Amino acid sequence: MYGRKLKELRKLEGWTQTEVAKKIGVSKQTYSHYENENRQPSLKTIRSLANVYGVDLDQVFGDEIGEGQSVYDIKSFVKLPIVGQVSCGKKELAFEDIEGYEEIPTSWLGDGEYFFLRAKGDSMIGARITHDDLLLIKKQKEIEDGEIAVVMIDEEAVLKRVYISNNTIILQSENVHYPPVVITEGNVQIVGKLKKTISTY
Repeated sequence: MYGRKLKELRKLEGWTQTEVAKKIGVSKQTYSHYENENRQPSLKTIRSLANVYGVDLDQVFGDEIGEGQSVYDIKSFVKLPIVGQVSCGKKELAFEDIEGYEEIPTSWLGDGEYFFLRAKGDSMIGARITHDDLLLIKKQKEIEDGEIAVVMIDEEAVLKRVYISNNTIILQSENVHYPPVVITEGNVQIVGKLKKTISTY
């Protein structure tokens, strides 16, 4: 719903996507993703958009916050760590190199534990995940076949589309230049499932 509202507001002002993108400090492509709802803007960008269009946040993003909630109600937000590195010792997940925190609406979250990772490289561009995007991850050890998840291979955490067949795990990139990784043995652990991708350009 917010994508359609953004488009209507932009047309009322007579602006192009390029003009709006410049006003809020993002690329034209990124703003286009917002209108098409391919990417969820960060809270900072949401506030910038509301300011540029001269409207209340609820008028554009109220549906995203949830019925009966206000975007101005501080209780409806939570700060989650942006983790630079994930490690796993004694079968317990540990966060290392926390670079900061991102404030998001609690309506984005369900039960369980969540955190952010910073996307690295271009192996998942086919899923509209680009370098430096923020990835909202729900910590869980099991996922459905074909879902995108963070997987720990020995001491390295990677984001891939995961397929599981018997005792074989296939990690599939969303870029034709990266072949699938087939794992039949070794120290492999599913860290969590990708819930949202947030552009921070």
